[in-house]
Amino acid sequence: MENHPVVVIGAGPVGLAAAAELAERGLPTVVLEKGGSPGAAVAEWGHVRLFSPWRDLVAPAAARLLAATGWHRPDDGDHPTGRAWVDAYLTPLATALGDRVRLNTEVTGVTRRGRDRVVDTDREDRPFTVRVRTADGEERLTARAVVDASGTWGAPNPLGGDGLPALGEEALADRIAHRVPDLADPAVRDRYAGRTTAVVGRGHSALTALVALAALAEEAPDTRAVWVLRRGGVGDAFGGGEADRLPARGALGERARRAVDAGHVRVVTGFRTAEVRERDGRLVLVDDDGRELEPVDGVLALTGFRPDLSFLSEIRLSLDPVLQAPVELAPLIDPNVHSCGTVYPHGVRELSHPETGFHLAGMKSYGRAPTFLALTGYEQVRSIAARIAGDHAAADRVELTLPETGVCGGSGLFDEPEAADEGGCCGGPGPEAVELTGTARVR
Repeated sequence: MENHPVVVIGAGPVGLAAAAELAERGLPTVVLEKGGSPGAAVAEWGHVRLFSPWRDLVAPAAARLLAATGWHRPDDGDHPTGRAWVDAYLTPLATALGDRVRLNTEVTGVTRRGRDRVVDTDREDRPFTVRVRTADGEERLTARAVVDASGTWGAPNPLGGDGLPALGEEALADRIAHRVPDLADPAVRDRYAGRTTAVVGRGHSALTALVALAALAEEAPDTRAVWVLRRGGVGDAFGGGEADRLPARGALGERARRAVDAGHVRVVTGFRTAEVRERDGRLVLVDDDGRELEPVDGVLALTGFRPDLSFLSEIRLSLDPVLQAPVELAPLIDPNVHSCGTVYPHGVRELSHPETGFHLAGMKSYGRAPTFLALTGYEQVRSIAARIAGDHAAADRVELTLPETGVCGGSGLFDEPEAADEGGCCGGPGPEAVELTGTARVR
C-alpha cells in the first residue's frame, strides 16, 4: 500500500495544509477538490473579513513550501477577507503543490478495496478506493490513506427549529438563503433594498447580516430586518464588546446592538420555525405553537452547518452520537458542557476511527460543534501526516499553543464560517452560527 498516494479530500485551508505536510515528508499525495478553484468554499464568503490576523491563517508547512517559490507573505497583523485569503495564500499554495491538486473532482464514495464495511477479513491490509466524478465521467483512485478535510460548508442546517427542514422550506427555497449576502453586489443588493428580511440565528453570521441590512436601510429607508431568535431573549448574543480580546469581534456585536437600538431591526425571541407559508407573494414563518410572524420578502437562515457523511457510508467511523465528531474529540468541544476556556490542542489520537488510515480533519472533524480554529486544523494535519509517515513520536507530540481569545458570552470564532445552531459560549442547547471568523471561540 505504501506505493499508493494519500488522498486528501478538499482544497481548502486545512486540506492544502495537509498536502503541504505530506509533501514535506515526501509522501505521494493527491488533493481532490469539488470546486473549480482552490478554496472554493472560502471564495463563497469572500466578502467577509476574518477576525484573525494573517499570523494565525498560514500553516507552518505551507509557509515553508511557499517560501521556496518566492511567495510574498502578507503582513502578519492584517485581517484579510475570505477573498484575500484565497488570492494571497490558498491559490499560491495550490500552485506550489502543482499537479497534486485536482480541481472539479467530486468524491462520491470511499471504501476499502474489495471490502464493504461489514467484512473484517484482511481489511487493514487493503488500500482504500476513492470513487470520484469529473466532467469526463467516473473513476476510482487507490489510496494508502485518506484525509477528509472537505468541511461542512456544503451542508447548511435547515431553517426548521427541530433540525429538519420546516414545512414549506424546500418548496420556497428560492427565497430562503443560508449565506450572508454580499450587498456590495448590485444584483444581490436589489433583492434586499426596500424589503423586509427575516434573519434567523444568533451567531456572527446573523450579526453580520443585521449590520449589513441596517447600513442598507440608511440608503433605502424601507429596508427592514426581523431578527428571529430561538432562545427566549437576546442575552449575550452581542458578545463581549470592548472586553473582547479580538477587537473586531467585539466591534461587530456593538454595531449590531446599535442597529437594533436604532429601530432598523425588530427582535423576535422564543421562536422556533416549524413552517414557512406563502401569502400574497410574501413569506410567513410559523412556529410550533402556530404563532405567525409578519410577512417578509425573504429569509436568511443563518443557523450553521453540519457534516456530510453520505459518501463515507462504507467507512467504519466512530462518531459521538450528539456532535457527530470523533468520540475521543467530542468531550473536548461539546458546547452543551463546556464554558469558555481553551480547546486542548489535539492530533491523530483524538481523531482516530476504527478504520485505520482514515482521518477526518478540519471543521468536518468537529461535526456539529462550532469551536473550530484554523490553527487547530493545521495541528491536526501535522499530526496525521506524521502518523501516516510512521513517525509516531511526532504524531503524538503537541506543537501548538492556542491563544486565549474567548470572551464568556454568546459569540463564537472560527476560521471557516461553519457552525451549528445557536447556543452560547457558556453552554446552552447547541452551538451557534458563525460567518465572520478568524481565531477561536476557545474552550
